[in-house]
Amino acid sequence: MNAFAADISRHVWRAKYRCGNRERSIADTWRRVARALAAVESNDAEDWERRFYAILENFRFLPGGRIQAGAGTGRSVTLFNCFVMGSIEDSVPGIFRALEEAAVTMQQGGGIGCDFSTLRPRGTRAKAVGSVASGPVSFMRVWDAMCATILSTGARRGAMMATLRCDHPDVEEFVVAKQQPGELRHFNLSVLVTDAFMDAVRADADWPLLFPAKALDADGETVSCAWSGAAQPVPCRVLGRVRARELWDRILRATYDYAEPGILFIDRINRLNNLRYRERIGATNPCGEIPLPPYGACDLGSLNLTQFVRAPFTRHARLDLDGLAGAAQIAVRFLDNVIDASRFPLPQQAESAHGSRRIGLGITGLADALLMLGLTYGSERSLAAAADIMRLISHTAYRAAIALAAEKGSFPYFDKEKYLQGPFIRALPEDIQAGVAARGIRNSHLLAIAPTGTISLLAGNVSSGLEPIFAASHRRKVLDESGSAREFALTDYGVALWRAQTGSETGLPPDFASARELPMHAHLDMQAALQPFVDNSISKTINVPEDCRFADFRELYDLAYDKGLKGCTTFRPNPVTGTVLSEEAAGADAPHCCVLEREPD
Repeated sequence: MNAFAADISRHVWRAKYRCGNRERSIADTWRRVARALAAVESNDAEDWERRFYAILENFRFLPGGRIQAGAGTGRSVTLFNCFVMGSIEDSVPGIFRALEEAAVTMQQGGGIGCDFSTLRPRGTRAKAVGSVASGPVSFMRVWDAMCATILSTGARRGAMMATLRCDHPDVEEFVVAKQQPGELRHFNLSVLVTDAFMDAVRADADWPLLFPAKALDADGETVSCAWSGAAQPVPCRVLGRVRARELWDRILRATYDYAEPGILFIDRINRLNNLRYRERIGATNPCGEIPLPPYGACDLGSLNLTQFVRAPFTRHARLDLDGLAGAAQIAVRFLDNVIDASRFPLPQQAESAHGSRRIGLGITGLADALLMLGLTYGSERSLAAAADIMRLISHTAYRAAIALAAEKGSFPYFDKEKYLQGPFIRALPEDIQAGVAARGIRNSHLLAIAPTGTISLLAGNVSSGLEPIFAASHRRKVLDESGSAREFALTDYGVALWRAQTGSETGLPPDFASARELPMHAHLDMQAALQPFVDNSISKTINVPEDCRFADFRELYDLAYDKGLKGCTTFRPNPVTGTVLSEEAAGADAPHCCVLEREPD
């Protein structure tokens, strides 16, 4: 297949990544990006430019969209796709300082995540001034209006993630916040669910709703609690109690009916964080694959697995493991260089990125690669193969980061003893742990699996991230440079390749299974198979049939928690939410936040 095997690929390149008329082909874009990232090297820049170009060529490695759009252009933009903003101070000046920082970040091209748990619940009085709080949801509307205004100025379309703790008194208002037409359309919502809450749900116990006591003009029962924006547990005033199971059902019923909120298992996220010794996480980027501390940034890139399958659709089909490992090794250096090549909207973001040197190397085209290898997505063999692929990439990335540390130094926040005690690090092979102990490590985190919707279209409509193939063929609306919708007929990359090889115009490969045909658990099982090899997180939407019983839907979330996932996002088509994509038409008009035009690619 040539560079643009699908019409939509050329459209995406022209609309999002091409740098003016001076770039006559995608090869010119690859050269620009490779040269810009190699310029960071103090030695052998020309050699690294050649190596970087080699992994970009034929879409073997797909850097995050901000990298492809901005590197080497000279524009005052960030190369980082997304950020989590700083803790929002619970005061009017603090709130509007945070709003300004969010606006500056979005204007320069970054999607954002915000934890609104630090804002006093609706109806409470502040000690300092005695005013009555309007609550976090009311201020989310201000953020939403800001985002709409920024986008109206011609900035790229972006997204925001809002999170709220499961013990915040306004959690029920938060859960239903988007159910009114037009409300908070620029936000994804996720509830921060703690281990204690899940224990209370399973015990059918009461659940306290509380807030830090120092901010409240009220007396009453006080408990010590870990809280957003606080490094250590703080005294919190109990403002009410609910039955944990009833609250859980309200959260899941909203998700069942409206596709939001998502769930983040926040204690697990913090417990497994490689930098748990110096940061507390309360939010993620808009699609959830990178949990980040205040002012944290995500630096993303994905290996396109379809380009490493040899002899596809034959009995000799295999994955080129050496080629994949070699590309992963170079991609780690590429993404590490992005940190030094990028501008940052705020100095705090630059400090955080340089301090941790967090990157997120992931995969895309997994479902197509499995199909090309003769494996049905969700089968036991496919799960084992996917786990082997991610294990190889994970261990290769860590070894590459150790070698980089020996050459360029460890990330500044590195504390050898504490880092080596992290649960994820302790699960790595002994040679990697010994390497970290002896030579350090260049990046605090290395792996993340993003949704990759836009860049997967650029690469010929390969299946996105670890998602199953949506459909063999469908029609999709996307936005052009002017903001107008344009419709394209799409055929899945793997299906198109099989048809080209067999001469069939309408047939399907023997192991083909679309997202709609797969059982819900197949989605969950794939996410669970890869999570042990991902130190950041995974963006995954579990497709739920419209006729799914609520009891079965609720069981999905119990399984997600029990299988060790860091979060869970589902989508059930219904008359209220519509569909993310349909075989008739979708895209620009779809209501869900993670459609192509809203992804931070």
